[in-house]
Amino acid sequence: MDYYDLIIIGGGPAGSTLARALEDSNKRILLIDKQEFPRDKTCAGWVTPAVMKSLAIDPEDYGHGRTLQPIRRFRIGMMGQPPVENDHGAIVSYGIRRCEFDHYLLQRTHCNKALGEPVKSIQREGGNWQINGRWQAPLVVGAGGHFCPVARELGEGPGRHETVVAAKEVEFEMTPEQAKTCEARGDTPELWFCRDLKGYAWIFRKGNYLNIGLGREDNHKLTDHLHDFVGDMKATGRIPADLPGRFKGHAYLLYDHAHRPLVDDGLMLLGDAAGLAYTQSGEGIRPAIESALLAAEVIRNTEDYSARSLQPYGEAIAQRFGNRAGQHDNGWQVPQWVKTPLAGTLMRSHWFTRKVVTEKWFLHQEVPPLQVAV
Repeated sequence: MDYYDLIIIGGGPAGSTLARALEDSNKRILLIDKQEFPRDKTCAGWVTPAVMKSLAIDPEDYGHGRTLQPIRRFRIGMMGQPPVENDHGAIVSYGIRRCEFDHYLLQRTHCNKALGEPVKSIQREGGNWQINGRWQAPLVVGAGGHFCPVARELGEGPGRHETVVAAKEVEFEMTPEQAKTCEARGDTPELWFCRDLKGYAWIFRKGNYLNIGLGREDNHKLTDHLHDFVGDMKATGRIPADLPGRFKGHAYLLYDHAHRPLVDDGLMLLGDAAGLAYTQSGEGIRPAIESALLAAEVIRNTEDYSARSLQPYGEAIAQRFGNRAGQHDNGWQVPQWVKTPLAGTLMRSHWFTRKVVTEKWFLHQEVPPLQVAV
């Protein structure tokens, strides 16, 4: 059985960021993922300049041979009423393809990797955790998304007690004919809120790639809402009439609704595995990156991986993202004060859609990039 100082489960942005941040720590690290890379990943796919800065990525360098769509505008509306379009002037975000972005981040790491290896067992033996009876380490970090196997080891794990957001989406490369007729523009993502404000749909064009999806809290009607939205967008020419393939589903937890503990003896959770997606937008990439950087600081400064010694990570998460005081609130992405008869009026306001919806909820421009060395 091979011994490591740290085993990371999940090779997405959280796992790869943690591995890279600890490369100078002299720790022997193993990163495990059930899939080979590059791999398909269901995600709308956009990152803010703050993420690029925290990861020390030069956008010009990253854009060589990869999809990197500068975003300067947003088109926002409530379904059933005309949208408003706001021009932010400068680049406020980038559209990316997760199959490329995740592979790029993983290639930057230099730790040992076991890709295409599903985690079948996690067992505690003495002071170590054993994975699949092949590898052991005193510390295992779960970065494998909402259904991460490490999350099952903490508390109750994924289950019905958690308010989960479910989403369905499709991403494909458009034919020249589809690209010509599609009215959605690359520099202007579209966000369409459901009338009950329990979810929203999106249209993200990234060069010749188009991503369309919808996420809601009450997923039992998710398909119906998606069908209606896609039908409306086809009818108005926003998207091609001939969409290929089936929409893929995925799930995640919003930060204020998650009940999962973040640490236990020899265990930590990052990103979606910890339920860190932003409550107002559902974005998970930035919280995943920042949770990994915060975890790296704690891991670097302790040799004792007891729950008590790892607790500073939980405190750092609370300081960065706020206390989960609202986790029993039945609201979804938007504050309760928005869910009033005035919602339709607010969504027709250029000031509200720009300053609140886009800049605050989706871009988090008031929060500076996390300054932790990578």
